[in-house]
Amino acid sequence: MSDIEHRATNIEQPVSSIQHTARDSYRGNKLPLFGKTLDELTALVLELGLPKFTAKQITDWLYKKEITSIEEMTNLSKKARELLSEKYELGLVAPIKVQESSDGTRKYLFPTAHNKYIETAMIPERERKTVCVSSQVGCKMGCLFCMTGKQGFNGQLTAGEIVNQIRMIEEYGSVTNIVYMGMGEPFDNLDEVLKSTEILTAEWGYAMSPRRITVSSIGIVPALKRFLTESDCNLAISVHTPFDLERQQLMPVQMAYPLQKVVDEIRSFDFDKQRKLSFEYIVFGGLNDTSEHVKEMVRLLKGIRSHINLIRFHPIPGTPLQPTNEERLQEFKDELNNKGILTTIRASRGQDIYAACGLLSTKGLQET
Repeated sequence: MSDIEHRATNIEQPVSSIQHTARDSYRGNKLPLFGKTLDELTALVLELGLPKFTAKQITDWLYKKEITSIEEMTNLSKKARELLSEKYELGLVAPIKVQESSDGTRKYLFPTAHNKYIETAMIPERERKTVCVSSQVGCKMGCLFCMTGKQGFNGQLTAGEIVNQIRMIEEYGSVTNIVYMGMGEPFDNLDEVLKSTEILTAEWGYAMSPRRITVSSIGIVPALKRFLTESDCNLAISVHTPFDLERQQLMPVQMAYPLQKVVDEIRSFDFDKQRKLSFEYIVFGGLNDTSEHVKEMVRLLKGIRSHINLIRFHPIPGTPLQPTNEERLQEFKDELNNKGILTTIRASRGQDIYAACGLLSTKGLQET
């Protein structure tokens, strides 16, 4: 057992330590109400023969009040609650495990269908509490540096399962920011991702500002076009190298959607001053941390108002990739800044709790 595994084992908490009364097993045969939009609930109540305004009452209970059952929707008639309960349940699912890092980062493990798992991270920083949510069970993109990709693709998450990751953690109520940077490729599940951001930002939902939500993608161009026009949330694009052949070796998606086409699509879109655009760049030692990479990034992003996040690589099993040393990482950042591209190094968090995405769920699968 590695030192990291040893420390993580010592700080795992059972689900009983999370103070929720909702069921901690995966949902049964009834359909979940949680995760439905106002339009979907309107169609649902009309089909049941209930007044149209019942849909708005239900959204208030689902997204503005902390209930655990349909029976608690006390401004609905008894008949309405009985009709709903015949086919539907609230649909909240509690995490089965939580790990807490020495730096305050928490990682939650949620069950999904067919004995699979997803991960959710809560990252505290000064007055901010950022939740990193998953959008798929596993991933089909096969990036060389990603542990989730080694699980393969096991299914799409629904909008309810995405938002559930925020609703069912201890920090619910004090979350300030949300990033779609967990397991899976959000643009490969765009319909449910957009539905989840609608629930998070709509007045009838959680009424969060879309400027506090960032969706990350490796760059699936058709979905990118939809996201830019249908959502007001921030966008982060995973780059990791500006050179085609290197990126193809790291990220097979490069063969279908070359980075240049992704950047061209972004360049054609008129970002307002409030909507943030960033580029994610994991720095690998001896691979993508040279001055030539700086020059090519400058050429690639010329004229685009953006920000580069440099990310330290933390080795995972089964990959030859290695992190760059700290001195070169700082030099790489300075070179980019000196060329006029705002660049920062993202702080590494939760290294003692399987911080790399996919490690905790892989451990859960192995135990199962």
